[in-house]
Amino acid sequence: MDKLKIIPQLDPGFQPMSVVLRWFRKQVAQDEKKEKMAICVERQGGYRYRYDLDILGVNDQTLQTNVAIIERLIKSILWVVGGFKIYLGGNPLVTEKLKAIFNKDGERKFDVEFMSRVYREPFEVIATSIDKVPTEVKASIKIGGNLDGYRIGFDAGGSDRKVSAVVNGEAIYSEEVVWHPKLQTDPDYHYQGILDSFKRAASKMPRVDAIGVSSAGIYIDNEVRVASLFLNVPEDVFNAKARDVYIRAAKEIGDVPLEVANDGDVTALAGAMELKDTNVLGIAMGTSEAAGYINEEGNLMGWLNELAFVPVDFNKEAMVDEWSGDYGCGVKYFSQDSVIKLAPRAGIAFDETLSPAEKLKVVQALMKNGDERAKAIYETIGIYLGYALAYYSEFYQIKHLLLLGRVTSGWGGLIIVEKAKEVLASEFPEFQNMQIRMPDEKSRRVGQSIAAASLPKA
Repeated sequence: MDKLKIIPQLDPGFQPMSVVLRWFRKQVAQDEKKEKMAICVERQGGYRYRYDLDILGVNDQTLQTNVAIIERLIKSILWVVGGFKIYLGGNPLVTEKLKAIFNKDGERKFDVEFMSRVYREPFEVIATSIDKVPTEVKASIKIGGNLDGYRIGFDAGGSDRKVSAVVNGEAIYSEEVVWHPKLQTDPDYHYQGILDSFKRAASKMPRVDAIGVSSAGIYIDNEVRVASLFLNVPEDVFNAKARDVYIRAAKEIGDVPLEVANDGDVTALAGAMELKDTNVLGIAMGTSEAAGYINEEGNLMGWLNELAFVPVDFNKEAMVDEWSGDYGCGVKYFSQDSVIKLAPRAGIAFDETLSPAEKLKVVQALMKNGDERAKAIYETIGIYLGYALAYYSEFYQIKHLLLLGRVTSGWGGLIIVEKAKEVLASEFPEFQNMQIRMPDEKSRRVGQSIAAASLPKA
């Protein structure tokens, strides 16, 4: 791998996927026996994403290198785009090894089972010749920007639920209510809370023309497929009472259009509406790494955008994500987990009785007082981000990056932005004009509720 121009001082073993992939391409370009490879991932509605690349000519020495790189790419595509069927076209020695990895009994069984649950389809990998790999079928979904009439905008967070009554694009009423959805085993708790917020907003308007919902998780056809809000709900109860929770609550308000979207997509939509521009990637660094994207047409693409599971570090000694059992994934680099991971390396010791959120507050307090150890943590995260943005650009066209979430609050957020820009300018000049910004708290809260309310057509 090429030597990094900017090494994160608290993680000298960091091997950015962007740099590893660049190194791999250089090796392939010099290989007279290089071969072609195609990856195609299919999701609901027949939509497909295709990624073509050249690989090293396959022999005993190069086989493992090819497989290691392509496995990380497939993993990334699954969580950026989503899908339940993978077509692999190319050398059969490579494709068969990958097929064994992405199997219910293979190394990536978590990813296989998760995607099957999301799409309610059996997961399948088809190893074939490159000429039989299907072509791409893109989705560009017009959503949001509908500001006419009387609308409810609802944002379901893990610690509070926010609702706004929006009239012709203006929030005439907003309220936040503390709740604890992740602790509940009965989704009636969620339903009653959602309905209560809907009713509060509805009472402020003469009628309701549409309801838009922003919620963490994965949603297809307004149904909850996977969401941390229902973390403790047993699967059979989830299927019976949680999957259609927003649909049922909206019907109590009336027979009005409803649109439920991932909160990351709504954040990106809010940013696009404020910027009056497109190609916006939003990343929220909080309890996890949430993301959303608005394409060049100002639309959603029907992608998962679950960057928390996208590998950004190729170092197999990197910290493992407890949920997926995989190494180097974004959640350990762009969430409060990253701050907690780096703190001991910076010489900061925590009282282990503290919650993750409380540990983050300790570091933020130190940063506020100018502590150099805390500064080193944020500088390291900023360097992570700069290299990760170059990798994310494999899949997204990014003109604007919006950074949000509690990890980016205060001086720490400014340091993250500064270091990310430094990495892009020095390592990836082709991306140095990417605009990185953090909206202020008022813009984020009000903008999010208005964007959510604008989701459905009235």
